[in-house]
Amino acid sequence: MFTQRLDDTSAAARACLHGAIHADGALDAAMRYATSGGKGLRAFLVMETARLHGVSDDVSVWPAAAIEAIHAYSLVHDDLPCMDDDDLRRGQPTVHVKWDEATAVLVGDALQSLAFELVTHDTVGHARVALTATLARAAGQEGMVHGQALDIAAETAGRPLTLEEITELQAGKTGALIRWSAEAGAFLAGADPAPMSAYATALGLAFQIADDILDVEGDATAVGKAVGKDADAGKATFVSLLGLDGAKSRARALVSDACDALSPFGSNADTLREAANFVISRDK
Repeated sequence: MFTQRLDDTSAAARACLHGAIHADGALDAAMRYATSGGKGLRAFLVMETARLHGVSDDVSVWPAAAIEAIHAYSLVHDDLPCMDDDDLRRGQPTVHVKWDEATAVLVGDALQSLAFELVTHDTVGHARVALTATLARAAGQEGMVHGQALDIAAETAGRPLTLEEITELQAGKTGALIRWSAEAGAFLAGADPAPMSAYATALGLAFQIADDILDVEGDATAVGKAVGKDADAGKATFVSLLGLDGAKSRARALVSDACDALSPFGSNADTLREAANFVISRDK
């Protein structure tokens, strides 16, 4: 059920997002390129948590498209030479490689602003203010950008990060957008987001630990980006701090925590439980 739902929500969000990209704009091709491919996990979380709260796909697809736009923008900028300097993303040349650095900067800027246009779509109704404010916080100086800044600072810190420091870093860089995605369904329904927040906090950290494991064990062709970069750079990761077996054990414990947070929803949340297990079993 999870795999089919992931495919369906990812396709719906991408269609919505691509439909909102100005067809005759100067950045049309590059924006579509940057938002093609990928797992669509964040869109899935928006639409699945909305379904859990009785909100239709016709409504939830707009914030789902918005979070995919924010995520794509973050990747385009993160791949730039002044950031992580990556040539490969989702198995394809990164935007600055296929076009140029200036185009990549503008594509990221355009996707970020488009996300807020999408999240304020009319069908979202009374939840628009809450979704907009929380998305700005999750993507900005208190969330993803904060995590990215900590990541850059760590490169010149002269020492590896501690486990506490890397957990804070990843709670922003990776976790903030995943947490918003899971909370969005509750915001749309006017419900308490606390159970979804607990679920996503554990899920986001498990996701990052799985990424660190893939950087050690993964195949670049399957992963769709370079692997082994963290070790080559002497960068602290959950694997370097906990060991490979310790990191895998920690990820499994976090998935268990995520599933426990869904107990108020009973079997209706089984697809979200499948998603949590997918996070640590994926090969890309």
